[in-house]
This record gives sequence, C-alpha cells and structure tokens, in this order.
Amino acid sequence: MPWLIKSEPFKYSWDNLVRDGSTTWDGVRNNQAAIYLRSMMVDDQLAFYHSNEGLAVVGIARVAGEHFIDPSDPKGRFPAVTVAPVRALAVPVTLAAMKAEPRLADMAMFRQFRLSVAPLTDAEWDVIVAMGQG
Repeated sequence: MPWLIKSEPFKYSWDNLVRDGSTTWDGVRNNQAAIYLRSMMVDDQLAFYHSNEGLAVVGIARVAGEHFIDPSDPKGRFPAVTVAPVRALAVPVTLAAMKAEPRLADMAMFRQFRLSVAPLTDAEWDVIVAMGQG
C-alpha cells in the first residue's frame, strides 16, 4: 500500500534521508497517524512530502522495517517505522499541482491535512509518480 509521509525540511529533509540512508520515522503523536504507521508493511512505498517549506512531494521512499515502539515516546504508546530513500522525483509535485489534479481530489491528505502520514490509493500513487517524472 502506498502512503504519503510529511516532514518539515528544516527539521528533516529528503536530502537528510538520502544522506543517512534510512531513519526512524518517530515523534508521531496523533492517534489516526499512529494507526496508519501500525498498518505499514515492509516495502510499502512512501511519497516523501516537504511540509511548511516547499510544499511538495520530492522523493520516493519505502518502509524498511516493521513498526516498533517509538523510542522517543516515554509512555510507549506510539509506533515508529524505519524508512529508506528509493529515489528523488525528477520534478517536485507541489501541493498546488496536486490540488489542481482532479484525480487527486479525494486524497486523504486533503481531508486530514494536519496528519504527518496518510494513505494513498494505488491510483493516487500512480498519478503522483507520473507527475514527478516531469
């Protein structure tokens, strides 16, 4: 299943993920987003979205390990996953471009914009990847 994950690039950017080779996707404290993280499977595809700055999907990553207890959560209630980069998009897919694309009108990200992780349908994934090829 494909997913969209968001990160503020001044905190952790696509370039950071590429440099690091993988990272723990932690710090999620929203119950719905936590449910989504627990639903992720190894090798699920991830659209890496820069939020607050850039406002665009900039790369494709993958889930590199099963979910586990977030080490930054002192109560041990919230999950984390390991993510790894796959490839950068040739062209960033901006929020404006996604909103202008009728085939993306029902994206979960648009209904629950504050979530840091959201599911994508296979059709939405295909559209975003195609848009990112330029």
